Amino acid sequence: MAMAASTLPVLLLLLLLFSLSSAAAAASPAGRSPCFTSLFSFGDSITDTGNQLLLAPDGVLGHCCFPPYGETYFGRQTGRCSDGRLIVDFIAEQLGLPLLTPYPGKLHSNDFPLGANFAEGGATALDFHFLAEKGIYNTHTNLSLQVEGEIGGIDYNRAFFEDVAADEIIAIVPYVVAEIGKSIKQLVELGAVTILIPGNLPIGCWPGYLTKFWSPNKEDYDPLSGCLVWYNNFAQHHNILLQQEIARLQKLYPHTNLMYGDYYGSATRFHRHPEKFGFTGSAVVACCGGGGPYNYNESLICGNEGSKACAEPSTYVNWDDHHFTEAAYKIVAKDVLEGPFSTPRFNASCLVGRASDDGLHSAY
Repeated sequence: MAMAASTLPVLLLLLLLFSLSSAAAAASPAGRSPCFTSLFSFGDSITDTGNQLLLAPDGVLGHCCFPPYGETYFGRQTGRCSDGRLIVDFIAEQLGLPLLTPYPGKLHSNDFPLGANFAEGGATALDFHFLAEKGIYNTHTNLSLQVEGEIGGIDYNRAFFEDVAADEIIAIVPYVVAEIGKSIKQLVELGAVTILIPGNLPIGCWPGYLTKFWSPNKEDYDPLSGCLVWYNNFAQHHNILLQQEIARLQKLYPHTNLMYGDYYGSATRFHRHPEKFGFTGSAVVACCGGGGPYNYNESLICGNEGSKACAEPSTYVNWDDHHFTEAAYKIVAKDVLEGPFSTPRFNASCLVGRASDDGLHSAY
């Protein structure tokens, strides 16, 4: 990987896993962050800015590669699984860096030092063979964190939607977290000096989960958000173990800044109080889909012919069955970089393009 040859220290954001190179403030060009000169990302569909368009197995494109994906900001599909920009895009903007493009077109380009995206939709933390032994099959890609990067969301999604027993899924959480820790260690040894490691989002609020695991029992749902309690508790279980792993690694690498990104905490605020953030459409129904109570139909997903998107995506939290709208991703990025949802807090002096200046709703 090209980053290994760099003599600059590196910052990683694990979402998925992003890395940023650190530079002296005096050498920072006008309009750029005084702290970081480049951004590299690794992960799955929450971070993929177009690799699935270029690396699709057998040329078979995923549903995120078709309209109406990308309609809000780009006016066309880019391979991003949203109506517009992703968290990594907003991070790049706030650091005064260009939006990341897929790595196949960047490896030999002059602007590679500014960053590249190695994420691909469907990538897992654990490798294909380990998951297959557990009865969990990933048909979208054979990539795992061992070859590019993830936070474990796809590992769990595949397992839940293939009806793997709950206790078996809980049992793989330590393995997922250990794989993330192993990758952090490897990247630190390549020179990373600041790493932002995000936790899982509240999966019990995804339209796909709410549809598949619908329950007639009111006690199964959070009374404020309408989300499935057990699945959100599962996400929190992952996050607790991940934070413990981060603390362990921080002791091993005291000169590396390991930051935990609390995506769960950020998202919970607008799931429980959507109107405070401008989400007057819905916090649990998908903007784009094929119908049903949560606008998710497994046989007619967003991007398929016959699916439909809402008129105002910015008033919805969820774009499709398990991806946020640009509006929701913008809030999470702001919360992590400017707000209280990173531990330790991100240095505000490193930001040059604050999200709050872009009409972002705030409810601190």
